[in-house]
Amino acid sequence: MKSVLSFGEILIRQQAVGNSFFEKGNNLSRLYPGGSEANVAVSLAQMGTKTSYYSAFPDNPLSAEIIAILHESNVDTSKVSKIGDRIGSYILLSANGLTKGEVIYDRKYSSFSQLRPEDIDYESLLGNVDWLHWTALTPALNEQMASLTEQLLNEASARNITISVDLNYRSKLWQYGKQPIEIMPQLVEYCDVVMGNIWAANKMLGTSIDESLNRETEIQTYYEYAIKSAKEIFNKFPKTKHIANTYRFMDNPTHNLFYGTYHSREKNSISQIFETNAVIDRIGSGDAFMAGFIHALKNTADPREIIEIATGAGYQKLFVEGDFGNGKFK
Repeated sequence: MKSVLSFGEILIRQQAVGNSFFEKGNNLSRLYPGGSEANVAVSLAQMGTKTSYYSAFPDNPLSAEIIAILHESNVDTSKVSKIGDRIGSYILLSANGLTKGEVIYDRKYSSFSQLRPEDIDYESLLGNVDWLHWTALTPALNEQMASLTEQLLNEASARNITISVDLNYRSKLWQYGKQPIEIMPQLVEYCDVVMGNIWAANKMLGTSIDESLNRETEIQTYYEYAIKSAKEIFNKFPKTKHIANTYRFMDNPTHNLFYGTYHSREKNSISQIFETNAVIDRIGSGDAFMAGFIHALKNTADPREIIEIATGAGYQKLFVEGDFGNGKFK
């Protein structure tokens, strides 16, 4: 059986135990392995989809421990590279992102961000793969990684591998003189599957957006606008066959209103509406949604079932501590 290959940077999440790292009496922080693409790989594997993961790791015991955790989650780690000197990280300035969602990135000069095309054996990397997943976080790192991403997508496309992208937008990345709209459209041209939201699509792909849309906007209005946005993406990108959007709103630290929309060129569907006031950890819920979306597309053609599996997986992640989900979608 061929596998889904998730390609992207491994990260270490550093997190305050309380409301800040330096509040009185708090001398501890928590550490978790993570990163969007690793999160997708773990959730997919837990759902029963054969999954492999590629990143670059320095050759040290910390890397070995993270790789072992991925392996224990049934993710194939045999394709990873051992190069460079450091693993990138991000610092979450509050417990589980429930109060202050601010993030500080420490990814410069990481092993992954310094990858060069000659470091990758595409025959080996893409061997026995029928699906490649990547995110907008990779070309956001530097111009070299944007170029490497395009080469990877070209190689995958030449092998008729299905390609999916998550339009993760992080303003604190994209610091090398290029805006997403200058880079992302030519990369999304390779993609069969696009996940994100109407705001990310506007920022990265140039689709329209209504600036009046907000937390108070009716769900039906958002659904109609998602259909409009999807039509624009389908018109701009002839290869794209499937689009999904997440809608996640929070009114207090442990609240989440969560739903999703699915679009093919023929059909549209909206999920049931989930709401909770018992959020444990909101980090990685979009990645779990992405994993559910891929898993669903590989197992069903029913539009309602597709979006219910994806949204259910994203919602279930809200109750799991750490970056990785638990593979549940019901």
